[in-house]
Amino acid sequence: MAPPAKAITSPVPDAWYPTLAVFMLAIGLVLTASFFIYEATSSKRNRSLAKELTTGGVASVFLGFGSLFLLLSAGVYV
Repeated sequence: MAPPAKAITSPVPDAWYPTLAVFMLAIGLVLTASFFIYEATSSKRNRSLAKELTTGGVASVFLGFGSLFLLLSAGVYV
């Protein structure tokens, strides 16, 4: 006979979802604000594409995972 199947569980405990959501969304919003400040205060000649892409990419990752944990903490399992 085959061994009984193990239940699929989350690698992150359910109690951590609200905390992770708050911290990740806060970090993402701070990075987004710094991106907008950088765009507004630097001239076209002094801008760096690498810095813009890095800041935007990291901010979007934090906002994406923060939104995911916010939905999970609210009971919307995606």
